[in-house]
Amino acid sequence: MSQIKIFSTKEHLDAARAQISDAIHACAMEALGLPPEKRFHRFFALDPQDFVYPPDRSSKYTIIEVSMFEGRSVEAKKAFMRAVFDKLWRTCDIAPQDVEITIFETPRHNWGIRGAPGDELALNYTVEV
Repeated sequence: MSQIKIFSTKEHLDAARAQISDAIHACAMEALGLPPEKRFHRFFALDPQDFVYPPDRSSKYTIIEVSMFEGRSVEAKKAFMRAVFDKLWRTCDIAPQDVEITIFETPRHNWGIRGAPGDELALNYTVEV
């Protein structure tokens, strides 16, 4: 399970939302083992005055926060990050310099999903990759 939040300016996200979502989800499927139907993305399109960032970032500066079940290897998480940097650069013209990714992992029992604690759910995919 994962929930992904994407933060950037409204102008940038309005123009590239679908492409960004497709890129991130492709990377999550490849590196983290998520199935195609497990796309949970939320976009936070901010007004410029509400999104302050350093001058060495461009107007495409994007922050990605991933909340997910714990259990994936360090290698899988690094592979995900590297894939996101590469795919956003190749498909969305967002330079790696303009992307920051933070992964938050929590035990399954800290999630409530479809009326049950996460550790009581039967998943159709493997978390331990």
